[in-house]
Amino acid sequence: MRKLTLIILFLATTPLFAQKRIELGVFIDYLNISQTGTNNFGLGGRFGYRIHDGVMMEGELAYDYGINFDEAYRNIANGNLTAIEHTSIGVTHGLFGPKLQPSGGGFRPFITLKAGFMDFRLSPSLLPYSGVASTVLGLRTSNLNAAIYPAAGIEGALGPVGLRLEAGDEIYFNQGAHNNLRITFGPILRF
Repeated sequence: MRKLTLIILFLATTPLFAQKRIELGVFIDYLNISQTGTNNFGLGGRFGYRIHDGVMMEGELAYDYGINFDEAYRNIANGNLTAIEHTSIGVTHGLFGPKLQPSGGGFRPFITLKAGFMDFRLSPSLLPYSGVASTVLGLRTSNLNAAIYPAAGIEGALGPVGLRLEAGDEIYFNQGAHNNLRITFGPILRF
């Protein structure tokens, strides 16, 4: 009888603790790229593992689809606008870092600070001109950039299933720091 009680107690409490340890999520990603003035949308996923009562380590990866914008080219000698080309830009970004959040409750606010990379993909330039430079030359010559991401948000959950809303400033470094509004929203699963 004692062994049966211990087995039932173990099986009954294990799912409760497991819901608080691991978090998986998918999300819709909005990213406003300040350097190009584009509003990119995409999809992403994240994985989190609780390392302490109020701290979860998270990793995430998102792909924002290519969107078109008008890229300006300036004359290197005098700075005058020489040409405008229709260009497409897409972004892959990966981030990793801690999320500070209480481990219990139905609605839980959180803050996070993650670091990682942003990889910009621009369509090739078709302009045959020499002596001109793109206004987004830094992204053309160095498309893989270091990034940091301070953010805050809220999660609402009913049991192991919930929703998460997050907003922050994804800052990438390419000839200086560039601030970009980022918002994510999607379901989470805790187990």
